[in-house]
Amino acid sequence: MYEGAVQELIDELGRLPGIGPKSAQRIAFHILESDPEDMKKLSEAIRVVKERVKFCSICFNVSESETCGICRDERRNDTVICVVEESKDVMAIERTRAFGGRYHVLGGAINPINGIGPEQLHIRELIARLGDERITEIILATDPNLEGEATATFLTRTLRPLGIEITRLASGLPVGGDLEYADEVTLARAIEGRRSTAISAPAAPLVRSLPVAAPTPVTAPAIAQPETERAGTATAPDIATEPPMPSN
Repeated sequence: MYEGAVQELIDELGRLPGIGPKSAQRIAFHILESDPEDMKKLSEAIRVVKERVKFCSICFNVSESETCGICRDERRNDTVICVVEESKDVMAIERTRAFGGRYHVLGGAINPINGIGPEQLHIRELIARLGDERITEIILATDPNLEGEATATFLTRTLRPLGIEITRLASGLPVGGDLEYADEVTLARAIEGRRSTAISAPAAPLVRSLPVAAPTPVTAPAIAQPETERAGTATAPDIATEPPMPSN
């Protein structure tokens, strides 16, 4: 145990997620040994983010204004909403550039052990957003763990009576992975979530689409005749005859 401000700093750092006692102690001494100007910039950044950053009034993503940039973007698809647990999940999906719809951040996942139930999440606000008739699909993009699956199951049962299509992110084998290293749950989900290759199948090889050329007729080679046959059939040379002598 250290005395005074050092121990208080270690205790506060230890309250951060993913920071244990050893890591908190290491960060605290790094702060003590760093340039004071750098630490002033760090403290100022923390102060500014707490004062300026808020949550979007529509999707509850982090934003410095009343609504976030995604909700203000008129080019987004208004018919699909992707439901995620945290704001960091929005950034993860946006990096793929594969989704162009709207988002809804729940603010966590159902976790009875930690006292987090549906009432502590932004589920009521999600149901209110579904009053928009333009919305035709809800994508549940919660984490594939116990809490995320419980949240997805609860949302499915709650939203099903609304008549909107509800889909879940596929889960299974990662790209570049080996079957022998996959656990049983991951492999089982990959088998259950298999899809047909009829639509996405690659085109047939070019060789199979080429016309088949007609076979070239093969002529039998000429058979040479024996010398005796050639000699027997040879014609005698013509003998020149002298013209007849005129008679006296």
